[in-house]
Amino acid sequence: MGQDDSNFSSNIEDLDNLCALWEEDRQSLEWTPLFVVPPWLRAWWDVFGSPRSSYLYTVRNQKGELVGLAPLVVRGNRAFFMGSEDVCDYMDFLVAAGSEERFFDLFWQDIKSEGIRSLTLGAVRHDSRVATHLVKSARERGLDVSRKKIDVSLEIDLPGSWEAYLGLLTGKQRHELRRKLRRVQESAEARFRVIEDIEEHRNALELFFQLFRKSRKDKDEFMRPDRESFFRALAANMSRAGLLRIDLLELAGKPVATFLAFDYEEVVYLYNSGFDPQYGNLGVGLVSKILCIKDSIEKGKRKFDFLKGPELYKYRLGGKEVPLESCRINLG
Repeated sequence: MGQDDSNFSSNIEDLDNLCALWEEDRQSLEWTPLFVVPPWLRAWWDVFGSPRSSYLYTVRNQKGELVGLAPLVVRGNRAFFMGSEDVCDYMDFLVAAGSEERFFDLFWQDIKSEGIRSLTLGAVRHDSRVATHLVKSARERGLDVSRKKIDVSLEIDLPGSWEAYLGLLTGKQRHELRRKLRRVQESAEARFRVIEDIEEHRNALELFFQLFRKSRKDKDEFMRPDRESFFRALAANMSRAGLLRIDLLELAGKPVATFLAFDYEEVVYLYNSGFDPQYGNLGVGLVSKILCIKDSIEKGKRKFDFLKGPELYKYRLGGKEVPLESCRINLG
């Protein structure tokens, strides 16, 4: 490692150093998607990392500026994303525009010299750097590449006003949305809160776990002890970074629906949610999401990301599909 190619140099980065770099200068690279920001990688690695080896591959230019990152782990002679699909909706490589050729020239040289024989990467968006640049680069080198659609994510490009958003929906969708809002508002005094204060996050997180487990049997089964540890580490890291929001819907002062979301780079990511089944007939889970979209519009956000999964409510709220795929590359 440490190869130099026309003043571009590569290295394997320490995760603590990467976290410090991100905190000092988030503008050095386009750190998207959300699931590859260092606080997220730190939470995943601390809970799920063993028995893999960290392989945070970086490339810098002649000024020492970071121009690329491949957030990987290695087990044997195989490399994977530093993240798992059950808790990381989609991932990617980070490469500065204009540096793709140099980055991948060094990348292929280095991983071959490390004895890595395959890359298994998923899920990635169809417009990710993996899909648009890594695959092309691999095929130019005659490597065996296989791609497979595995899921969809849904998102909304948010307009500038609530009325404009309603105009994006069909007449039936608008009617249903307004009906659900009216039913909740008429049932009891409704209050929707966005908890962004770091001091309030701890109590709000306990409420999230309670309602998450209570809402459905499959959610209760999903929240194994290791996943709960990850959620707690993730919430703590993202709260310190100023990216966590926990949204809460109350009826007559009682919490009835809540969810974890992240506000990053003008995008609100709806990560996981829970509600009290006692109020399921009022659709409180859906109403809380509607109010989150409204709040996001009022705060001038440009996108609302429902994340992975083709749940019907996402379509009913105006979500548009983004294909997700897996990618496997054999190096021979």
